[in-house]
Amino acid sequence: MPLIVEIIFIIVTMMGAFFLVFMFMFLLALFLAPIELSLSKLVWGKPKQETKVQPPKGSFKDFSQKTKKQ
Repeated sequence: MPLIVEIIFIIVTMMGAFFLVFMFMFLLALFLAPIELSLSKLVWGKPKQETKVQPPKGSFKDFSQKTKKQ
């Protein structure tokens, strides 16, 4: 087989292998998309819990005065 034919054959084979790997990764991502979507909803879809922030009953000055008296 001439050298140019072997080079063309190798190039075509490598491009075909690249295309097959690309298609495999694309189909894998397409297959796993619903799973990723459900996991994303599970993680990010939680309703925010309202936290009630209570104002402090005293100040830092009150705390330091209480410790000095004791």
